[in-house]
Amino acid sequence: MTQTGTEKAGATRKGGAGRVLSKRRRRPRNPDGTMPLLEHIYELRTRLLIAVGAIVLTLGFGFWWYGSGFLGVPSLGSILTGPYCDIPPGARLQLGANGDDCRLLATGPFEQFMLRLKVAATAGIVLASPVWLYQLWAFITPGLHRNEKRYGIVFTILAALLFVGGAVLAYVVIVHALEFLLSIGDNVQTTALSGTQYFSFLIHLILIFGVSFEIPLLIAMLNVAGVLSYEVLARSRRGIVMGVFVFAAVASPGQDPFSMLALAVAVCVLVEVSIQFARLHDRRRKKDRAEWLDVDDESASTIAPADGLEGSDAVRSTGPLPAPAPLGGTQPLQAPSGGAAYDDTI
Repeated sequence: MTQTGTEKAGATRKGGAGRVLSKRRRRPRNPDGTMPLLEHIYELRTRLLIAVGAIVLTLGFGFWWYGSGFLGVPSLGSILTGPYCDIPPGARLQLGANGDDCRLLATGPFEQFMLRLKVAATAGIVLASPVWLYQLWAFITPGLHRNEKRYGIVFTILAALLFVGGAVLAYVVIVHALEFLLSIGDNVQTTALSGTQYFSFLIHLILIFGVSFEIPLLIAMLNVAGVLSYEVLARSRRGIVMGVFVFAAVASPGQDPFSMLALAVAVCVLVEVSIQFARLHDRRRKKDRAEWLDVDDESASTIAPADGLEGSDAVRSTGPLPAPAPLGGTQPLQAPSGGAAYDDTI
């Protein structure tokens, strides 16, 4: 074989191996979502890289947005310091050349940079949430049944909406909370908040409100799963309300009455909505449930006659069946022709 033929043969072998590897990499998934453990790890790595990449991109955008507005939208720093600037000037320290600027203190050379990076990271995680939530859902969903996928999509959308609602309520409440906290003893001293203190308080309050708004959704999920029934929730309503108020008093970062009452009242309303959902869901479940499923294992269930047996032609039981009459005669049974007699008699 010539050198040219050898090279062509080698190229053909390489091309064939490349096509085999390509086919292995592009192997279609099974309809039921099963795959080897190694492929699960590869898929998890890919989805983690996509999620982290999206967070890094949105983090850079948040770092730029912190100090610059766009398309009529104010800067992220102005949005977050809005509640602090809405406090009456007498309750906070006025900074700036003219003494009328709304600014926060920085007590260290790196505090402004680290604070901006922290806020940008938080904004990046929130802005990239559609991407990493989708990656998480796409990784989990092959192992779920059809009804589980349907419930999962509904609960994911509701969880996102509830968290956003809690964050908006926290942003509205924080003005009154800070005004209450900073106005106590304002005739003796003036509070000057640093950026780290203020943004930590704001982010913690937003997280507490957002996570607390997921409690009613958790109750509804447990009811759908059959763990919590409406009867149990109705009997425990007073204890749940008491527990919500205690949780709000302990979890509120400022322990001020405004944020505590706003959190407790909002969560109690949502819990009541989830209890009513459990009532309607249990009622529909009982209506669709077969009666024989509720019969005790040691009890006999009533069985309706089959179709077509009603009327005069129906087979009805008139009592216990009599015992069969014995066969007459005591002669031994005869075997078939050509055989011997049986020894058994009836």
